[in-house]
Amino acid sequence: MALPTKKTPPRANLGDYSILIYGPTKIGKTTLASQFPEALFLATEPGLNALEAYQIPITSWDGLLAAAAEIAGGNHRFKTTVIDTIDNAYKFCEEYICAKERVAHPSDMDYGKGFSLVNNEFQRVLTKLAALPYGLVMISHTKEIEVKRATGKFNKVTPTLPDKAGKIVLGMADMVLYCAAEESEQDGKTVVQRIIKTKPTPYYDAGDRTGRLPETLPLSYQAFHEAFLNAGKKAA
Repeated sequence: MALPTKKTPPRANLGDYSILIYGPTKIGKTTLASQFPEALFLATEPGLNALEAYQIPITSWDGLLAAAAEIAGGNHRFKTTVIDTIDNAYKFCEEYICAKERVAHPSDMDYGKGFSLVNNEFQRVLTKLAALPYGLVMISHTKEIEVKRATGKFNKVTPTLPDKAGKIVLGMADMVLYCAAEESEQDGKTVVQRIIKTKPTPYYDAGDRTGRLPETLPLSYQAFHEAFLNAGKKAA
């Protein structure tokens, strides 16, 4: 194998990235994901009834594997794979491993072995999906965890995945978009705006490996896409 002689340039298309969108129920995560180019939903839970979208209902890990194989085959029009939700996908993966090993719960296996098998299988499939020439969008909900520091304790908002699964998804996502509702005063009235947070703080998980996005955006695909493209044009 010959070693590279040139650096690879930063990817210019959203379809080259893996993205995690998470936020409270009914804030608009699925609507945002549905506006990505030629999106195909691997729907692991109900939630698309009010949207016109291409979807494959997923009720098991075997079902997700079959859909992933069809996507990898490339004989289709789709450009973005959306897993809605990634939380349920992880549950299906856990059930799959338990059935394969003939146990009721991963903890029924030797110490650490069960969860190691689940997490390895989960990461293996997500890594393969992320490596395909299509965008990958994963959707999750929010939970609050208590964080203890030497200076005190506080609550942090994070995706509703189990700890290890959350680390896998947060680690592989090029963008972690935290969707929230923010109150402000305008003309003496309280106005609620739905926003996207893209930069990490001690109080919530977020991130943007591309460095293209501002810290806060309106919760709108148009605003998100324009910010990504405009930053790319300035860099060029």
